[in-house]
Amino acid sequence: MSDLTITAVTTKAERKAFVDLPFRLYEDDPAWVPPLKGEALGLITPEKNGWYSHAKAQLFLAREGGRVVGRISAHIDTLALTMPAEQGFGPGVGQWGLMEAEREEVFVALLAEAEEWLRSQGMTKALGPISQSIWEEPGLLVQGHDHAPTIMMGHAKPEYQGWIERAGYAVVKQLFTYELDITQEFPPIVKRIIKSGENNPRIVVREVDKRKFEEEAAIILSILNDAWSDNWGFVPLTPPEIKDVGVKLKPIVFNDLIRIAELDGRPVAFMITLPDLNEPLKPLNGSLLPFGWAKLLLWLRAPKVRTMRVPLMGVVKELQASRMASQLAFMMIEYIRRASVERYGATRGEIGWILEDNQGMRSIAETIDSRVNKVYNVYERGL
Repeated sequence: MSDLTITAVTTKAERKAFVDLPFRLYEDDPAWVPPLKGEALGLITPEKNGWYSHAKAQLFLAREGGRVVGRISAHIDTLALTMPAEQGFGPGVGQWGLMEAEREEVFVALLAEAEEWLRSQGMTKALGPISQSIWEEPGLLVQGHDHAPTIMMGHAKPEYQGWIERAGYAVVKQLFTYELDITQEFPPIVKRIIKSGENNPRIVVREVDKRKFEEEAAIILSILNDAWSDNWGFVPLTPPEIKDVGVKLKPIVFNDLIRIAELDGRPVAFMITLPDLNEPLKPLNGSLLPFGWAKLLLWLRAPKVRTMRVPLMGVVKELQASRMASQLAFMMIEYIRRASVERYGATRGEIGWILEDNQGMRSIAETIDSRVNKVYNVYERGL
């Protein structure tokens, strides 16, 4: 430990070293999916990430003998500071994330540096890991290390859990993902609920129209901000972030995989499903060169995947306690299930993440015979 040094990241070369570290640490982990390095760099570059319009971050690298052996990000989201404290964030709550280290001593030193930076910014509590926005990769993987994460989900070494907990952090929230065999039809009770909805003239469940991308995105965002506003960890998406999400996701947006449910002509629910981009990305090892771009472009024209992921679903708040909410959810899930199997060759679905105390969504997931396949912990500690 005598020659361990921790320095703030200030240059492009250091940001590149920050991105490169996981490629070495996970090179023997068959479940790890290498991100595209250009995209990973964009996430930590303020000029390229709309999240920085309301947030600031300091990245740190740990070195021994000039060799990078760890990394961490300390960050503050000014919008999160304005959220109600009972929803997880609130005044004085800073975060850390993007944590990787060769061994526990390195992690402890990095964590101390991140905490000191948060204290210097007036923070009184640290929440983590959150990498970096709550809408990106929140939580530490603590169950499900044996299989690859789907698009926009994190992966981590199993030993990290012990390191964080021995550092004095306690679990504040668990996030679940559920998986299911989508080649199988749903139980009879679900079929009856769907049939009843189809016989209700007040209900229309439609595909989105990608030609009206911005208009459809605005409808979904409106429902999302209403449906999720009371959830733990909620921070509203800002226009710069929405623009970024649109650029990233538009190539994998397909009309039949995203549905909007209307009641009496008014949009009241939505479900977004994405083909698992991690499947074609994994063999590329983080680079689109020399031929990765061509392979990916070919895949995007007619994607065939094993897994479809549902990252977001929402029903307006006024309906959430009603039978209608689950009916709309089951209808959207079933229509997307059919399209996923028939048009994309998918056999597996993954829903999540879902908050541990979101009993409505957990009940829907369990009713369609899905099971928890990954668990993520979010930790907190006073500063």
